[in-house]
Amino acid sequence: MTLTVVKTTALTGTITNAQLAGGIDLTSKVTGTLPIGNGGTNSTATTFVNAATNVTGALPIVNGGTGGTSYSPGKVLQVQNVNLTSSNTTVSNTSFGATEVTDQITPSATSSKVLVMMSLTLGMYEGSGTGNFGQVAIYRSIAGGTYSKVGFGNADNAYTGQGGFGSGTEIDSARPCNLSFVDSPNTTSAVDYKLYIRLNVASNGGDNINTGPSNLQRSVTLMEIGA
Repeated sequence: MTLTVVKTTALTGTITNAQLAGGIDLTSKVTGTLPIGNGGTNSTATTFVNAATNVTGALPIVNGGTGGTSYSPGKVLQVQNVNLTSSNTTVSNTSFGATEVTDQITPSATSSKVLVMMSLTLGMYEGSGTGNFGQVAIYRSIAGGTYSKVGFGNADNAYTGQGGFGSGTEIDSARPCNLSFVDSPNTTSAVDYKLYIRLNVASNGGDNINTGPSNLQRSVTLMEIGA
């Protein structure tokens, strides 16, 4: 039988790696401060501050904070969308006329903004002239009130069809129309946004402008953006 000798006196000198084959439990066998370089905290304290609940003011970014005392970016609060594929609208004069391209949203706060997006294909027709020229605008109605123009509708937003043809030439053209507009309605009542169209005033070209063939999709998307 092999005898194991147990030493009861303190050891002196250097302990080799071979003698530490079993390892040392640093959490229970070492007292004092364990340096950071050796895996410690360089502190004898065992309780630390909870930065998430016990720190006020700005927590630096290097310590896991944002560098600011508050952080409240704009966010999407709701989205309304409609896709239309029937009952197109034709306007034959130079006054803005309402179309079927419309949708409604009810903001949750008066400080919210509304991102309005409309997408369709405008059709234009001229039976015997020299060109097609149309114009679009976004109108708004609050709580069932009168519609008023809030976006586009000036000379820079004209949609020009085919032009330069000789007199007596029939012209039938189409143009993609994609609109986006940020509105501040300042209300928590229902808000309606609607597309209006007209022939261009300056050129007087074209017999009519329309919202495209009834089987082509027209879409409206309304997004409420929180302040």
